[in-house]
Amino acid sequence: MGLRRFIQASYFQCARTSGILKHVRYKPPSLVQWRYSGSSLYKAVIFDMGGVLLPSPYRVAVEWEVRNCIPPGTIKQALISGGENRPWMRYMRGELTSAEFLQEFGHQCSEIANLSVPVDSFLSDLTSSQMSKQLPIMTEALECIRAEGLKTAVLSNNFYLHSGVSFLPLDRSQFDVVIESCREGICKPDPRIYTLCLERLGVQPKESIFLDDIGQNLKAAAQLGIKTVKVDDPEAALKELESCLGFPLQGFVPHTRLVRPTMEIPKDPLQKYLEEVLGGWTTGPLILRQFSHGQSNPTYYIKFGDRHLVLRKKPPGNLLPTAHAVEREYRVLKALAEAGVPVPKVLALCEDSSIIGTPFYLMEYCSGHIYKDVSLPGLDPGQRRAIYMAMNKVLCKIHRVDLKAAGLEDYGKHGNYVQRQVQTWTKQYRATETHTIPTMERLIEWLPLHLPGNQKTTVVHGDFRLDNLIFHPEGPEVLAVLDWELSTLGDPISDVAYNCMAHYMPSDLDILKGLKDCDVTELGIPTAEEYFQMYCEHMGIPPIENWNFYMAFSFFRVAAILQGVYKRSLTAGQASSAAAESSGKQVELMANLAWDFATKEGFRVFKECSAAKPLARPYSTWTRNGAFSRRNYVTMAPSSPAHISKAHLILSPDGLPGRAQDLYHKLRRFMEIHIYPAEQVLRVHQVSQSRWTPHPLIEELKDKAKSEGLWNLFLPVESDPEVKYGAGLTNQEFSHLCELMGTSLFAPEIFNCSPPDTGNMEVLVRYGTEEQKERWLQPLLDGKIRSCFAMTEPQVASSDATNIESSVVEEKGFYILNGHKWWISGALDPRCQLCVFMGKTDPEAQRHKQQSMLLVPMDTPGITVTRPLSVFGEEDPPAGHGEIFFENVRVPKENILLGPGRGFEIAQGRLGPGRIHHCMRLVGYSERALALMKERVTSRVAFGKPLAEQGTILEDIAKSRAEIEQARLLVLKAALLMDTAGNKVCVWGPPRANSTSLSSCSRDRHDQNGGSIDGSAGY
Repeated sequence: MGLRRFIQASYFQCARTSGILKHVRYKPPSLVQWRYSGSSLYKAVIFDMGGVLLPSPYRVAVEWEVRNCIPPGTIKQALISGGENRPWMRYMRGELTSAEFLQEFGHQCSEIANLSVPVDSFLSDLTSSQMSKQLPIMTEALECIRAEGLKTAVLSNNFYLHSGVSFLPLDRSQFDVVIESCREGICKPDPRIYTLCLERLGVQPKESIFLDDIGQNLKAAAQLGIKTVKVDDPEAALKELESCLGFPLQGFVPHTRLVRPTMEIPKDPLQKYLEEVLGGWTTGPLILRQFSHGQSNPTYYIKFGDRHLVLRKKPPGNLLPTAHAVEREYRVLKALAEAGVPVPKVLALCEDSSIIGTPFYLMEYCSGHIYKDVSLPGLDPGQRRAIYMAMNKVLCKIHRVDLKAAGLEDYGKHGNYVQRQVQTWTKQYRATETHTIPTMERLIEWLPLHLPGNQKTTVVHGDFRLDNLIFHPEGPEVLAVLDWELSTLGDPISDVAYNCMAHYMPSDLDILKGLKDCDVTELGIPTAEEYFQMYCEHMGIPPIENWNFYMAFSFFRVAAILQGVYKRSLTAGQASSAAAESSGKQVELMANLAWDFATKEGFRVFKECSAAKPLARPYSTWTRNGAFSRRNYVTMAPSSPAHISKAHLILSPDGLPGRAQDLYHKLRRFMEIHIYPAEQVLRVHQVSQSRWTPHPLIEELKDKAKSEGLWNLFLPVESDPEVKYGAGLTNQEFSHLCELMGTSLFAPEIFNCSPPDTGNMEVLVRYGTEEQKERWLQPLLDGKIRSCFAMTEPQVASSDATNIESSVVEEKGFYILNGHKWWISGALDPRCQLCVFMGKTDPEAQRHKQQSMLLVPMDTPGITVTRPLSVFGEEDPPAGHGEIFFENVRVPKENILLGPGRGFEIAQGRLGPGRIHHCMRLVGYSERALALMKERVTSRVAFGKPLAEQGTILEDIAKSRAEIEQARLLVLKAALLMDTAGNKVCVWGPPRANSTSLSSCSRDRHDQNGGSIDGSAGY
């Protein structure tokens, strides 16, 4: 649910006001008193679809036959007869289209019935909306199973409809795994489909239960060791399933479960207490369930007679005096209710520990709707905006509470709230620190130096989020605000900033689902800036200038909390929740987000200082017209606004235009969440016996990157002005993204931005025919194939394309290629299907008109990849750097690019952007190497003190920092010149040449991985 649900340590006043959740019609379970230990033998329940979750197709067939005067049993006989190759089985395996199935199935049914059978209407009935409604008792059973922590799956023999969409009219969010026969190409009772389901669930056969209505399907599952339940009558089948699982499958209350054995409370004294508090007329069985996400202060749902209540108590054991203060929660809820703030109605506070073992309080269970997903799926834009406006208004209502009138003047300290919070969370972070996180160190130093001056004091919630609000089920009205254990007196802007954190988090984040990768404008959700402006207008206050500070503080606070969770998860038996294990990975993500806002605040302050004391004259870097024979650029005053935007040197990602900046932050989050954690797996694979086969994780990450729009970012807008193939970025804009990709050797391929594919794709975009683009460019853009670029030869200095000696001879509609190439990157990759070959077509022509480029399929006879070449012992699998012989390789004449004698021209067009990409990746690589160096010198002790305190070490680090900055500036300068003066000018000018050599030398000095300029003999 959220960050606070991870926290359990006693020094946090942390508990989760669970409950009070979605509106449901509660049905009490049977009188059987269930006791579920949470250690069931079973970990997953697998459901068939038709006949289990949905009405049986055989029942549909019987009713349809009666209505259409078809002999009884015709459809069933056709469904089950004919062996594995009968139309029905082939249709479910996805081997027949809907039209093909209806033709064959109709013929089969007509033969059985001896009359024409309109099977198309049967298929319509089978897939009708009436037959597509999930049985309510099954829906409730699924909710109960998932509430107890078991996994669920649907394993269905289904088919594709006329539209090409598979028939699965279920809410997929109910299941951890969905297996569809038509997608997998196998169907029940084939044992392989059960095995596939178990593998995706991550369970053993004996740990799972399978429900189906067909005997042969159950028999196949049982032979694998799966526990089976036959579904003839759904209610009877669920009774049998209940007996297997050991907990009820009805009477579901959202987000509750059976009380954990360690959290049980005595029912008899509690019932006597309730009778006294509620009055003697309230009678009936006491039903007690535990909210699954309460961790610090255990929280329970109670049904007693016709009353629905929530009980919240202190945990057992020795506690600090101010920890887990349910008395404090009761006080603020009571006071705020009297002040008109929508909160749950509290009924009684019991400080007598003899009743259930600890103090507790009671409040009414509030029916309504809680939105777990901040993107509000299922609502229209107008409804979403109304929800966010209602949330904003209720926050303002909290902050307007008159402290004196509400009796809350002593609810917390007045003044310096943010300062105290920074000190508190810094202290907590230090107490749970497991390793040095450089970004946290910077924040700990930065935050106290930028504290806000004038801070208003109001009631602050401390954890104000959308999923802490209960809304009216029929409109955007907040019925209750939950989760008050972090409330105190403090700066109200901290609440607003915390409330806006979701805008900057990705939607797939475990701890808090975000909106960063959503188009909030299209969704109708206010942007963070609009939401904050809305708050200021409702409160009647001017906009807060140092808004970025409050955002930085909010993310810092969350990072400190997660560090505590992570530390406790490392201690056996002390983990707060299952999600705590992954919290360590999130600490640095939160810290980096905090530092982003700290950087923005720094720029804001800098701009204010610049505005107060403007420079003597504005200037920007610009180029003179004409070719460059020497350093020929100057600084000059801009002549127009258009001139400024065109010639602006962007020094930081924060200076990027909006869309490019969004891509940068999206890219960084993707790398932090997906790529950096996967690096060790991929490194291990590179030295394994299967290293020449691409690791499947790469393809998985490529699919994720493509789905998030982080794909083909490299194509410059000058080559793709219509943004038909790429992202429409300039060379300079992509340079910043390229630096980020360079921090991981695996990243460029994952975003389809890796050489030599990038250069080859740009060549095809700029010079390829439509036929060449269709055959080669599109598969490369889709990431389905890879390619190589064959220019370098062992006998000549191949960096000058005019030296190439490989021959290309025309013969009867073909070109015959002969040559010896080496250091051909990517040639050993099994996905490499295209080679862009450079050779001489006319040795007698002018020097720059002798060469041509051709597109050569890698499976063409005569191509021999003899071996991978190593760089300092590294072979760089699976792509490798191959030595290739071309012996009488025949390719059609239409495979030539642009025409004979145009190879040198193409090579120069290909050269510019690729060199910028290489250089910025090296800058990124150097940044990461420097970070590792800094981490090492702070942890390594020599001669009695850390290396970081040695003077020469500090000097080396300072030099490295200066050299990296120097290299970055020169490369960005070259990228800018390419955008403004063109590739040809920049390629032959000093900025590009210097940036290439400087980046390489800088990288060499930092990570000692060898040179790149002289890495190829003869290059």
